[in-house]
Amino acid sequence: MSSASLLPIVQTSVEALATLAFAVSGLLEAARKRLDAVGVVVVAGLAAFGGGTLRDVLLDRRPFVWVAHPEWIWALLLLCVAAMALLKARHFEPTGRAMLWPDALGLGLFSAAGTDLALAQQMPGIVAVLMGVVTATFGGVLRDVVCNEVPAALRDHQPYAVCAFLGGWVLVLGEALQWPHGVGMLLAAAVATGLRVLALLTGFTLPRWDSGVR
Repeated sequence: MSSASLLPIVQTSVEALATLAFAVSGLLEAARKRLDAVGVVVVAGLAAFGGGTLRDVLLDRRPFVWVAHPEWIWALLLLCVAAMALLKARHFEPTGRAMLWPDALGLGLFSAAGTDLALAQQMPGIVAVLMGVVTATFGGVLRDVVCNEVPAALRDHQPYAVCAFLGGWVLVLGEALQWPHGVGMLLAAAVATGLRVLALLTGFTLPRWDSGVR
């Protein structure tokens, strides 16, 4: 199989894994907020598809990712039903901290997928990287807003969009150096996710805005 024929397979696989990771983060957040079944599905769907949909709108890409892959919608519904049954049976109490780990995985995968799709449309490097950031962050922002939370990307002062931004540039570099396509995407995703996980484990925070007013 040629590298050209492998390209859409790699893109689809990375985006599918990212969608799953963000759906799980949405599920955990909805369960933590004790939403009903409809609320769980809505929040999981927004987290899973929100970033990719905005990216597709900005890139004028049709059909939208969830329209092109309706089987992902069925998988999301089944995941929600199974998760609600499991959480109820096991009496598992989801925490805000638990949501951060699948969110970090989705962040890295979506940053790589979004950047890659923009590069495939011959977008400049900076535009492609920003498309990756949009893909990686907007679903989480929608998830938190619907759950009546200040988005984690803006609230915890730990690197989030910055991680996606740096991961995207790894893919741009890989394209410039003609790395194998799959290698570049995996390295980009690993860098973005790894930086986010490192920040969570060490408690590293970005500088805070200080106006000097008390």
